[in-house]
Amino acid sequence: MNIAILGAGEIATKMAMTLQPLKEANCYAVAARDQERAQAFADKYGFRQAYGSYLDMLSDDYVELVYIATPHSHHYEHIKMCLEHGKHVLVEKPFTANAKQAEEVLAMAEERGLLLAEAMWSRYMPMVDTIREVVSSNLIGRITSLHANIGFPLENKERLRKPELAGGALLDLGCYALHFASMVFGDRLQSISAACTKLETGVDAQETIMLTYQDGRMADLFVTMLAETDRRAVIHGTNGFIEIENILNFESIRVYNLERKVIAEYAAPYQVTGYEYEVQSAMRSIRNGYLECPELPHETILHMMRMMDNLRAAFCIIYPFELNPEKAPTELGEEAEKEEEMQRESTVREISNTANSEDTEEK
Repeated sequence: MNIAILGAGEIATKMAMTLQPLKEANCYAVAARDQERAQAFADKYGFRQAYGSYLDMLSDDYVELVYIATPHSHHYEHIKMCLEHGKHVLVEKPFTANAKQAEEVLAMAEERGLLLAEAMWSRYMPMVDTIREVVSSNLIGRITSLHANIGFPLENKERLRKPELAGGALLDLGCYALHFASMVFGDRLQSISAACTKLETGVDAQETIMLTYQDGRMADLFVTMLAETDRRAVIHGTNGFIEIENILNFESIRVYNLERKVIAEYAAPYQVTGYEYEVQSAMRSIRNGYLECPELPHETILHMMRMMDNLRAAFCIIYPFELNPEKAPTELGEEAEKEEEMQRESTVREISNTANSEDTEEK
C-alpha cells in the first residue's frame, strides 16, 4: 500500500523508520512546508516522491494512506484536506484539538467511505490483549483500582507551551493515561474529579485525574510535562497487584501476590518501533473495507475527546482558535479570566455530570 507522510518533523521520522522494514507498506511520498526539506527527508528514508506542498502531495492519485504528523492544532485542518482528496487517514494523537472537530471529520470520513483512525499506538500493541487476559484471570482476585502515571520534562518545547498550538500536558501525555484506564476498566464512568497546575502561558503543566466507575472501581492518574516519571501502572486486586512497566510503550507485566512475591511475568514481544501495529491495523482495515480500526473505534475516539474537553473546561483552558473568531487575539486573557471565575465553584460537578450524561447516551 502506498503510504504518504504529511509533515517531516520528529514524529514523522519515527514513522519513516517504522515503515522501511514493513513489506506490505510502500514508502511512497512525503510532504513538508518546503521542497528542500521534503526532498532531504525522502532521500534519507527512501520515499519515492517529495512535495513542498501538502496539497500537491494529496493531489497525487497514487497516494492511498496518509499519516498526519503535524502539531495538534493542525490535525483538524489536515484531516479535512486528506478526506477532501479521497485519502484514507491515520492521524497522530491527539485525534483533534476538541470533540467538535472530531465529530465533523468523522462524519466526513463516513460520508466519503474512507478510513479515519487515530495513531494512539498503545491501543494497537499485542500487550493490550495480554494485560486484559491477566486482569480477567483472577490471579489477583477482584480488581478494585489502578494507578498510572506519565511524565517527561517538556516544558520548554514550543508546541507544548503555546495555547495556539493546542499545547499542554493533557492532550500530549494525559491521553495515554486516559486510554490506559479505558483499556483496562472500560468507559462506564460514574464521576470524574481533577486538578491541574499551569505554565505562565496558560496551558496545563501537570494534573491529577480521578475516575470513578459505575461498578465501584477507581483509577488514579498523574500526568506532568515538568519531570520524568517512571511511567508505571499498578492494578490492585483483593489478592495481589499487577505492575506494568511503561504505559507509553508496554515493556513488561509482573503479577504479585499478597506476600509481594512475583507469581507470573510477561515480556513484550519484539517490535520495530511500536508504531508498526497501528499502521498494520490501518492497512488491514482498508483492505477489509472498514472505516475504523477495531482496536480504536470511532466511538472511543469521541469519548476520549469529550472527556478531555470536559477536563480542559474544568481547568479553564481555552485555545485561541476555540474562541469567537471575531474577537481579537489580545482579548484571550480577559476571556479566559472571565471563564475561570464562572467555573471555579463547580468544575468537578460539571465534569461528573457530563461524564454521566455521555455514558447514558453512548451505552
